[in-house]
Amino acid sequence: MAEIQRTKFVKAGDWRTLESGWNANFSCRFLRPAGAKVKVRYGDGWPFGWNSQQKTLDGENLKTVTVGGGSVVYARVQMKVQQDAEVTYTYIATGP
Repeated sequence: MAEIQRTKFVKAGDWRTLESGWNANFSCRFLRPAGAKVKVRYGDGWPFGWNSQQKTLDGENLKTVTVGGGSVVYARVQMKVQQDAEVTYTYIATGP
């Protein structure tokens, strides 16, 4: 299991994609920014897509979302922030 720390700039507003994959297995672990929301979005969009594992970061406890078996369809890890932010998270490759 490879763990890679990544930092990305996330603009405030709508959901922003941090990671994506097709037929992939991986997790993303977050701590900050407090108040930010993370989720996994499966599928190719509305009306055929669905959300999974929506979590709100509290800045104190690690939160992890995992892309797994459902990624036979396209999957994205997305974040929504209240203000523009540099976000550092850990990408964890869990499959081939």
